[in-house]
Amino acid sequence: MEVLVTGGTGTLGRATVPLLIAADHDVRVLSRRSGPGLTTGDLERRQGLKRALDGVHTVLHLATSGGARDVRAAANLSKAAAEAGVHHLVFISIVGVDRVPLSYYQAKLEAERQLVASGLGLTIQRATQFHDLVVQILRSQRPSPLLFVPDIPLQPIDTSVVARRLVDLVNGEPAGRAPDLGGPRTERFTELARQWQEHIKRARPIVPVKVPGRTFTAYAKGEHLAPEDAVADSPTFADYLGAGNG
Repeated sequence: MEVLVTGGTGTLGRATVPLLIAADHDVRVLSRRSGPGLTTGDLERRQGLKRALDGVHTVLHLATSGGARDVRAAANLSKAAAEAGVHHLVFISIVGVDRVPLSYYQAKLEAERQLVASGLGLTIQRATQFHDLVVQILRSQRPSPLLFVPDIPLQPIDTSVVARRLVDLVNGEPAGRAPDLGGPRTERFTELARQWQEHIKRARPIVPVKVPGRTFTAYAKGEHLAPEDAVADSPTFADYLGAGNG
């Protein structure tokens, strides 16, 4: 089956594309760059999409740029996919986009709405935050003598687990809103920071941070969590660090 993957060179894409190939799909990776295994195109400018979608059965939309750019990309992709006769579009989104008033989440929610309105055969998969994102946030503070972390719970998930679910969805028929996908354990961000510092063998005071406003309140209440959809047998954050990441 011909599958077009947007965002195939990103964190989640690098975990997913090899699994699609192993499942005997003919995979095209849409990119603004040119190179081996890449199909050149631009979602925001709607360039190269007709050629990229020619003969494609399923689109796996993983690309994200943030804010209004994601909304434009979803609108352009869905229009081009409908014109090309694409059978199925699978979209990765985030748990809590309809409950946390963060601008990035609001854009994701609007992108979902754009895709639903397109009339395409659609599957939307929402997942909790990736282990990689947690480490990215922590590593950004390496020069600081203190480690500031939001005083909120997190339910991080391994990209390998999300990738396997996405391949299952690609193999199936359009399902609308799929069940959410959550990491195996909910932990305070401060605890994840402690584990990470132990992993990199550095000790700094960890400072829990609380911020006024509706967005932080929603995070503090756990509106971005999916405890009922936790994948119990998936790697924890400690497992992720133990595998040499971080």
